[in-house]
Amino acid sequence: MNELRIPVSRLTAFIADIFTAAGCARDEAERIAHYLVSANLAGHDSHGVIRVPRYIAWLKEGAVKPGQTLTIVNESPTHALVDGNRGFGQTVGPLAVDLGIEKAKAHGLAAIALRRAGHLGRIGDFGERAAAAGLVSLHFVNVAGGELVAPFGGVERRFSTNPVCIACPRPGAEPLVLDFATSRVAEGKVLVASQGGKPVPEDSLIGPDGTISGDPSLLYGPLEGTLVRDATKGPGALRAFGEHKGSGLAFMCEILAGCLTGGATSGPMPAGPRHITNGMFSIYIDPQHFAGAGFAAAVESYARYVKSSRPATPGSEVLLPGEPEQRRRAERLRDGVPLSAMTWQTICDTAASLGLTPPALGEDNGERAGDRG
Repeated sequence: MNELRIPVSRLTAFIADIFTAAGCARDEAERIAHYLVSANLAGHDSHGVIRVPRYIAWLKEGAVKPGQTLTIVNESPTHALVDGNRGFGQTVGPLAVDLGIEKAKAHGLAAIALRRAGHLGRIGDFGERAAAAGLVSLHFVNVAGGELVAPFGGVERRFSTNPVCIACPRPGAEPLVLDFATSRVAEGKVLVASQGGKPVPEDSLIGPDGTISGDPSLLYGPLEGTLVRDATKGPGALRAFGEHKGSGLAFMCEILAGCLTGGATSGPMPAGPRHITNGMFSIYIDPQHFAGAGFAAAVESYARYVKSSRPATPGSEVLLPGEPEQRRRAERLRDGVPLSAMTWQTICDTAASLGLTPPALGEDNGERAGDRG
């Protein structure tokens, strides 16, 4: 297989070096690297280090800005509308989550509307952050200016991939984390496939004539001879998952994260420079103000009951939301992060453009999958 395994510590340090060389302060560069690698560890390669070349391009264009913090537009004890000032999502996103945690801890419930954030990455990281503080959280996300997905019954792009995340704490155990795009696959999974990674299902995309396909060129245009992908170049669109259900969820993400935050929807965009930003509408709930001490026991009892269902396939098991990510994280921490050779090359090319020498990957710190016996 044309795949490399990169040790986590080496990969994280290399990504941090890239963002430092691009002009970010070291603490921000390390934070960006942490969250990108965290997405890979969870198995969400679409939101991981494959994004590095795109982030650096946005940084150079001024579409995303380093060193930003939140601006509070208005707030009360139980809500806040905050502006991310086009800062890196890995910087302003955690700040918005922490504000929601603080308010919910004090008052039992909080709503935080974040607008104009840089790409937020894997939203499950933010659900896990709230769960670590003992809170249930719900997150609805959109992408201003990022039309990628056709609505149910249509072929032209109207939505972005608009993820939804719901996370729940489990004292003494890993949290329950439901985190998914409302498209059949995330755009980043098509990006991974276009760079030699795992193919996407054959019903993931739709062409302008209504043809259903798994061909990444419908999203990016011709792939031959190119490494950098531009989703504005393709003639087709991603499809929503679950037909009208996923399409409806995507629509409501635009309403909550785009309209309610006062940011913008995926389209149409006003005249002027086109900056792709995320909006996120989040609700934080402290169980102690609701079911109280009985909440944790009720969650564990129901989780056990669900897992006790007889598997459809003998020898398999029923998994709870978050369990696949937990298992993938343990495996990749042990064996390294798998990257296609093309993805690794695009990252190394980006590093070289900033004057950095990529780390050497020898037998002990990077190897082709399948060569390890």
